[in-house]
Amino acid sequence: MPDRVVDFYDRHPISEAQVLAAVARRRGGVEGALTAEDLFEFDQDHYGGLDAVDTLARRAGVIARSRVLDVCAGLAGPARFLASRRGCRVVGVELHAGRAAGGARLTRRVGLAGRVSVVRGDATTLPFAAGAFDACLSQEAFLHIERKPSVLAECHRVLAPGGRLAFTDWVARPGLGDRAREQLREWMAATSLQTLEGYRALLGRVGFGAVEAEDLSDAWRQVLRARLRMFRAMRADTVARLGEARFGEYDRLYAFFVGLVEAGRLGGGRFTATR
Repeated sequence: MPDRVVDFYDRHPISEAQVLAAVARRRGGVEGALTAEDLFEFDQDHYGGLDAVDTLARRAGVIARSRVLDVCAGLAGPARFLASRRGCRVVGVELHAGRAAGGARLTRRVGLAGRVSVVRGDATTLPFAAGAFDACLSQEAFLHIERKPSVLAECHRVLAPGGRLAFTDWVARPGLGDRAREQLREWMAATSLQTLEGYRALLGRVGFGAVEAEDLSDAWRQVLRARLRMFRAMRADTVARLGEARFGEYDRLYAFFVGLVEAGRLGGGRFTATR
């Protein structure tokens, strides 16, 4: 993992500690048993919340007997949601050591270690046998990966015939210039950005069929506005945990990001394809 991506997630405001602190505020403490439901409001580090996870699961045909791989799983919030709501078994693969360990601890904490496992691994060289999964999911993670053909080819390899890939990611739109791309690389570890059509072509090139690409930009614009308001409303807590300078840095970064989306230069996409 490039140092820039490691640093971004080392300093990311959503973390295992932040999730547990938020649960503690809601419940008046975290002593005693916790359930996956207790975490759901706080452990979904992606856009669209639980509905977005559920939509990907439907597009991928996830049912109780499915073997599911969550690629770039982060803190494993979506994996816990799928296991608890759909009864399937989920493996989350995550390269960042701290987030992989945190995801595993949160999973044990809510009693789902029998259905969810978190493996530290590289998405471009997945540590699994060919045909090991029925569905691969991922949410807003591939922007951090320079070698997008490699990660898509690996998803194709580990899927069983007829298996489905469903993922979301940030995509470049017309008008996203070189200066903005460099700022996204520097500030948000966006090592490269594809377009909707670019992803469609890459998926076909590595062997997927029945490829669909949907533009989520309008829906995500509303989510971004709400998340920026929420982040600013949590200023006191964030400053207490990370300091005034870090809060200010992240606030400026996020405002820049929202500005690109508002201007129509950056957007979101949802992609589905069949092995």
